[in-house]
Amino acid sequence: MCTPLEQSTHSPAARAQSGFTLIEVLVALVVMSTGLLGIAKLVLYSAHSNDSAYMRSQATELAYEILDTMRANRAQALAGSYNTALGTAPAIPGVLCLGTGANCTAPQLAAYDVYQWKQRLAAPTGALPSGQGSVSIVGANPATATIVVSWDDSAAQGAIANTGYGVATPMTITLETVL
Repeated sequence: MCTPLEQSTHSPAARAQSGFTLIEVLVALVVMSTGLLGIAKLVLYSAHSNDSAYMRSQATELAYEILDTMRANRAQALAGSYNTALGTAPAIPGVLCLGTGANCTAPQLAAYDVYQWKQRLAAPTGALPSGQGSVSIVGANPATATIVVSWDDSAAQGAIANTGYGVATPMTITLETVL
């Protein structure tokens, strides 16, 4: 004689539901796959945002770098030796002011500082893709220095702002201060 439990497992209703768990597993797999794809997209978006923030930090640091060199050679900064336009190639100075034994005049040092700064801005050796910078000083006492650093942020902005990859997305920071 069968117990009531054994009878219920052999009933036609129990046999009809035996394939339903496979459908539940497939639906759960689809839902989990969709969730994992969403997490992957979130990680990718976060990585692009992090890259953009890193480049902005690099641009800010480079702007303060040229400002510090101008403050160290203030007389030449006020004379306009550090003025450079956005998009101009770094001009190789006649004298490379390297080491403690280099005898550079103040104007030569200013030309060397601008050259080194422009080199650090530009890729592939520089910190920023398509990095460019400009410096302009207006006035004498007090003098206002305006430093502009721009770069191409298309890799990060393509994912963040939906501008599309390969579309140039110039980003710019401007530092304006009394010298």
